[in-house]
Amino acid sequence: MSKQLAIAATLRSDLGKGASRRLRRSVDHIPAIIYGAGKDPAPLTIIRKDLEKALENEAFFSQVIDVSVDGDVQPAILKDLQRHPARNDVMHADFLRVDAKVAIKVNVPLHFINEEKCHGVKIEGGIIEHLLTELEVLCLPGLIPEYIEVDMENVTTADIIHISDLALPEGVVSTALELGADHDMAVTSVSAKRGGGDEDEETDAPEASAEEGESEGDED
Repeated sequence: MSKQLAIAATLRSDLGKGASRRLRRSVDHIPAIIYGAGKDPAPLTIIRKDLEKALENEAFFSQVIDVSVDGDVQPAILKDLQRHPARNDVMHADFLRVDAKVAIKVNVPLHFINEEKCHGVKIEGGIIEHLLTELEVLCLPGLIPEYIEVDMENVTTADIIHISDLALPEGVVSTALELGADHDMAVTSVSAKRGGGDEDEETDAPEASAEEGESEGDED
């Protein structure tokens, strides 16, 4: 497990859309909210550079975060992030408080390992296709994996890796599989090398030259 993640915030008293717009225009701060765990929602302000720095860590999107609200630490997960449609700047963040004894749903990133050793690529000349890049799981907050590995070394062009093929940690279940076998989605595969290519082009070339020679002879 990685180092415990944390972000500092302050309670925001200036509320409403106008207040949020003014806050975003200040450049230095971002409006946010924290809610859940049977407590009232609380509007927050977060220093922009602190949040942007935290977002560079992949784990910030799936792990439990200690949100320090004016010194009061509240465990939570990042539930939603709103960005500007053109500039991609963060405009608002939503945090959901968690209870250590209550299971939650969270999207965990998939890490594809040994792609450079993949049988379907090295031996068969195929191309790896990622059909899923994250997986929604259900577990207690303390059991959320930082990522789930997908080992590609022995995958051939005849194989399709499904959710049921993944090794999930104890106490972690796939929400898709909980719905039944028809929800066992494909995670990754190796597409076979397409037919045609340079060899066909080289084979056809001499025939074309011979036909051109015969045509020239007929003209004489």
